[in-house]
Amino acid sequence: MTTHMQDNRQDLRIERFAAGLDGDAPDARTLGWFEAVSFGFYDKKPDPADVAAYTKAYGADRRVLWGAYDDSPRPGVWDNQVPVATYATMVNTLNVGGGRLMDTHLITAVTVRATHRRRGLLRRMITDDLKHAADQGLAMAALTVSEATIYGRFGFGAATFTREVEIDVRERFGLRAPATGSMELAEPASLQELAPELFNRFHIRVPGSIGRQASYALRVSGRWSQDSAAEDKALRAAVHYDGDGRPDGYVSYRFAGWENKPYTVKVIDLVAASQAAYLELWRYLGSLDLMERIQFPLCPEQDPLAWGLTDSRGYEVKAGEDVLWLRVLDPVTVLQTRPYVHDGACTVRISDPLDICGGVYRLTVQDGRGTVDRLASDADVDAVVPVDSLGSLFLGGVRARTLAAAGHFSGASEETVDRLDSLFATDTAPYCITHF
Repeated sequence: MTTHMQDNRQDLRIERFAAGLDGDAPDARTLGWFEAVSFGFYDKKPDPADVAAYTKAYGADRRVLWGAYDDSPRPGVWDNQVPVATYATMVNTLNVGGGRLMDTHLITAVTVRATHRRRGLLRRMITDDLKHAADQGLAMAALTVSEATIYGRFGFGAATFTREVEIDVRERFGLRAPATGSMELAEPASLQELAPELFNRFHIRVPGSIGRQASYALRVSGRWSQDSAAEDKALRAAVHYDGDGRPDGYVSYRFAGWENKPYTVKVIDLVAASQAAYLELWRYLGSLDLMERIQFPLCPEQDPLAWGLTDSRGYEVKAGEDVLWLRVLDPVTVLQTRPYVHDGACTVRISDPLDICGGVYRLTVQDGRGTVDRLASDADVDAVVPVDSLGSLFLGGVRARTLAAAGHFSGASEETVDRLDSLFATDTAPYCITHF
């Protein structure tokens, strides 16, 4: 599949294609695309053998790659087969609450070369892509961002949040709850099959979770390292088993090295299919000989570990991060898909800078089920809600009261804000541990 789009004003050509191989090696266009992405994220130039492995994983994900090419003749410039801008998409599921999974359009690998900024390349690609996704019947788009200032103007709002934490595991470490089940050291390679099974149980349990791409199982099992398709020989893994001997969680981790003090273990991935398994994985990490600190960048904001320690001051939050950003493409579908805990009704005008889903909608919730009606454009409304704010509200990760106080809504009375706050409230805070 190859799609060409010519921009005569800028002499730029945009192509959409699937990553491909020429025999056992990546084809020239695929290799050039990976070189552009590596350059954009300040990574080293990719090895063709690694790109060949990545290409197979991308095929499993059914990713669509975009490249913007400058064909104008200029002496001495970089290879014209290396695009000046990149973009990629795939589809996976989002847990919207209550174990309900919704197909979601995922955007990744967005780069624009510094020499070609301010030409509307990203705006053109993302606008065309989001409208195409909506036309294909996808109701939600999502991305994880490197720069928080870019995507709000395209209708994305931050929806899930995590903490980067550091745990003191010297003498002060201990958990209040009694131990359950058992832990076993695992051969990391075994996680290539086990990790997806356990993640799927986590995924169906946790609102805000995004389904994982093929590369995750390869990296958390050490088949791939963090920056290549070569084996990660430093990776270690352990699995927790419940009282019936059934695996219900795993952790993969790496020692930071004896040259780093205090002696530290960095958690690469920690997945628990139950809340009990979550604490037991931490109990294991806290028992590692000689270690003084455990670092994990993806703890939930409402973290049971912080309250489960016998000495809570051993739990230090180093930073907070927004992980998943959501962009509503079809308000009727997304608002009728998620569950609700409070009944009520509200009429809002959704403002959309890309004119994909703007309009007036009435949400009515009864017995936990939402019904959405699209009304005439001149219908009376209770509030104007920007589409990026709706993305933040959708999973309940941000309160309507908070957004209103920050100036996100217009024309909303205090009573309307209270209704929105009640309608979008959830029993469980959203939590995403998957980057893409």
